[in-house]
Amino acid sequence: MKNISKIIFISLFLFVGTHQVNSAEKVELLKTDWSFKGLLGKFDRGSLQRGYQVYTEVCSSCHSMKYVSYRNLAEEGGPEFTEEQAKAIAANFEVLDGPNSDGEMFNRPAKLSDKFVMPYENVKAAQAANGGAYPPDMSVLAKARSGGVDYIYSVLLGYEDPPAGVILDDGVYYNKYMYGNNIKMSQPLSDGLVEYSDGTVASEEQMAKDVTTFLMWAAEPHLESRHKMGFKAILYLIILTILVYFSMKKIWSRIESEV
Repeated sequence: MKNISKIIFISLFLFVGTHQVNSAEKVELLKTDWSFKGLLGKFDRGSLQRGYQVYTEVCSSCHSMKYVSYRNLAEEGGPEFTEEQAKAIAANFEVLDGPNSDGEMFNRPAKLSDKFVMPYENVKAAQAANGGAYPPDMSVLAKARSGGVDYIYSVLLGYEDPPAGVILDDGVYYNKYMYGNNIKMSQPLSDGLVEYSDGTVASEEQMAKDVTTFLMWAAEPHLESRHKMGFKAILYLIILTILVYFSMKKIWSRIESEV
């Protein structure tokens, strides 16, 4: 009888603990109007270009995007910079190349075919520069995180003072939407942090939306072509269904019912 009581007590304890954890995780994420959502969703070109600017000026000092090349910036369905603009963007960065004819490695300006330059030489260097934390690569971050773009957008805007009684370690910040509410990245955005070349007001919310849109494109660069193909497939199936229906009606109209 004592063993049964112990089992019941442990089961209730685990249930209550699990319920509390799940409740803590179910924080409703911030919502915004994403242009790429829906069957016919498309990326906002201006937002993508502004998002690249935010990534370059704010995020790229810590976060890599190792699966994205500079040529992708000029491809259809993306930010759609001109080829000359993309070449100029790439030329602002240096990559290690070689060996040359003397067997030595050398630095050269990046080309369209190069991947985005990494902020650190290796993982250990990244951890040493960030207090032991490793900034995640942002190439597919929008698809890798539960909640997707809404989660990233919410985390960027979720910094606030910790609740009463919550004590944070040095170098740790409180974020309402971060898993566990603790994050080692300091608040990255603030009003007017960048100056948009198109005249858009660089509010914290606007920058968060733009860079999140850019990260969504990086994670799913063929989203627009996929949406177009899906729409064509649905249209084809609708037409096919109508044709099959009328063909069936015509074929069976020749048979007289015995009822």
